[in-house]
Amino acid sequence: MNILKTICQELGLTEKQVDAVTTLLDQGSTIPFIARYRKEMTGSLDEVVIADIRDRVQTLKDLTARKESILKSLTERELLTTELNAAVTRAVSMTELEDLYEKYRPKKRTRAQAAREKGLAPLANFLLAQKQQDLNAEAQKFVCPHKSDKEVASVEEALAGARDIIAEMVNEDPKARAAVRDLFLAKGNIISRVKKGKEEEGSKFQDYFDWSEPAFKTPSHRVLAILRGSNESILRVHVLPEEEIALTLVERLFLRHPSKTHPDIRDQVKLSIKDAYKRLLSKSIEKESLALLKLGADDQAIAVFVTNLRELLLSAPLGEKRVLAIDPGFRTGCKVVCLDSQGKLLHHDVIFPHDKGRVRAVEIIANLVKKYKIEAVAIGNGTAGRETQSFVKEMDLPPGVEVVMVDESGASIYSASAIAREEFPDHDITVRGAVSIGRRLMDPLAELVKIDPKSIGVGQYQHDVDQKLLKNGLDDVVKSCVNQVGVEANTASKDLLAQVSGLNPTIAANMVAYRNEHGAFTTRRSFLKVPRLGPKAFEQAAGFLRIQNGKNPLDKSGIHPESYDIVAKMAKREGCKIEELIHNTQRVQAIDLSSYVTPFVGLPTLTDIINELAAPGRDPRQAFVSFSFDDTIHKITDLVPGMRVPGIVTNVTAFGAFVDIGVHQDGLVHISQLADRYVKDPSEIVSVRQQVRVRVLEVDVKRKRISLSMKQGGA
Repeated sequence: MNILKTICQELGLTEKQVDAVTTLLDQGSTIPFIARYRKEMTGSLDEVVIADIRDRVQTLKDLTARKESILKSLTERELLTTELNAAVTRAVSMTELEDLYEKYRPKKRTRAQAAREKGLAPLANFLLAQKQQDLNAEAQKFVCPHKSDKEVASVEEALAGARDIIAEMVNEDPKARAAVRDLFLAKGNIISRVKKGKEEEGSKFQDYFDWSEPAFKTPSHRVLAILRGSNESILRVHVLPEEEIALTLVERLFLRHPSKTHPDIRDQVKLSIKDAYKRLLSKSIEKESLALLKLGADDQAIAVFVTNLRELLLSAPLGEKRVLAIDPGFRTGCKVVCLDSQGKLLHHDVIFPHDKGRVRAVEIIANLVKKYKIEAVAIGNGTAGRETQSFVKEMDLPPGVEVVMVDESGASIYSASAIAREEFPDHDITVRGAVSIGRRLMDPLAELVKIDPKSIGVGQYQHDVDQKLLKNGLDDVVKSCVNQVGVEANTASKDLLAQVSGLNPTIAANMVAYRNEHGAFTTRRSFLKVPRLGPKAFEQAAGFLRIQNGKNPLDKSGIHPESYDIVAKMAKREGCKIEELIHNTQRVQAIDLSSYVTPFVGLPTLTDIINELAAPGRDPRQAFVSFSFDDTIHKITDLVPGMRVPGIVTNVTAFGAFVDIGVHQDGLVHISQLADRYVKDPSEIVSVRQQVRVRVLEVDVKRKRISLSMKQGGA
């Protein structure tokens, strides 16, 4: 198989593009680096397509490896023929390959094998020939009641053995397997039934106690819910088409026209086919179908998770401002921390604003705001969050001090993690949690990379999907976001640095240790002095690392050091210094780029250079916009159907979006309520952290369920 040509055909790319990507990946280049700095080589392919090429290459390599394994096994068992070798070599998918191998797969002793040992294979072949001959007379030839090794006591026993052989042949036939598989995909229904006595225990799966629908049209979230019920031994789940349709399909492949076959022989073959389907073929293809359904549902769920995580990681940052952060609570009080503009912990305290300590709490907050020149207050949105927000807003804070509610999902995970213990060894989890809340307001990306994405709460059935695929998808999006934004080399944590293209946890830790010992990096070239950060790591990482106040003004931009000479030539021809080109949009846009094109540097890279000169290191994230919940609503009992309230989208799923409206319980905007038109994909309408206005449809206080609508009309 020519992997290159196969991928080109599948993805609609040129051989040059695919060859360039695979070569760069083999050389150790990362996806963000290839997409950003090797556009001429790839034809400006984006990260998504590059990742598709990477994944498809691996799939085809796995297919090639499986072919080699099968051919080796067949050769060792002296089963390989010229025709079989050609068929295995031609196989274009793992499914086709395994169908070919089914007949030759080493098996436990089967009924068909036992029948062959009794010498009944010729009788099976006689039946399959389906001629106008006497069945009983032929079968009688195989009755051997007194031979211990080949004992066949009767005609019926002989016919039963022959049918077993035919059934196995039908099951192993590639055409039959392909036809039945296609039927399962087109007409199979997913059927779930509650197991006897599991009704009460499995009440959360009540919707699926007696459920059936076309399997491969079932929404991913429903597939995962049904499969979870099966895994928890609540539901009995099958994927099957109508049996009569399946039998008719297989019979067409093996039955001759009735006029050419003795009725008795035809009946025996039909019995064999039915047995093959019910006992072997349907079970095998059903298992495949369930796996395929799961894989498709996993892919969709992971895609939803990845999209949500990207939106969350790229949430608008408040920026470098001095923040007072509060981790709210009732009984244990509210933990308060003060952070400088770089996120460094300056002070921590505890206040009790929700009981007799209210007056003292006002005094403490006022003093801290004044002492540390606080510019914003971040309040976690957990228990007592709204009450704490109201308390702070009622204070007479200096003008310009913003009070912002921050989503604290996963903050408790971070506060108890090894990363937090290492960062704050002398402080308990309450301090660490409050620091995380404050830093999330300042720079969500820098703080969230410290937390396992699965703990952030923006996924759908994330614990049910393939964990390896999920991890790969989430790792890709974290690295993509970090490198898209860029990282300040002199202030970034080692956890953030570890996500930079070309770096890893060891090199990141070495960078932090180096700057602690030698002071701030003054040039990108000085990165090469960091232990284990060699030329390859430098090539991959340098363009994504920023030095704001370095010796070279280009070091704060996304221009790669390998292109600095180009900028120097531009400045020389313009008769100015490099500094005079930076931020001078009109001047750089007037530069004739065609005169700088070389065999290695084309217009895509030159255009990127011009854009970076105009706005060096520009943060692609949106500007921060403050948000406030409705001050008259604090708990679920305050909600009344019909009222319209502001909210923030916390999670987007295949069936709708969850919105925080400030009552400690997210409401659901079902996909049918997202817009005044039909919506196929909720992500077309909403994204995580988007500010929205919703209408309350229903409130179930007992079950803590809130139904919301984003439709503009009254329906």
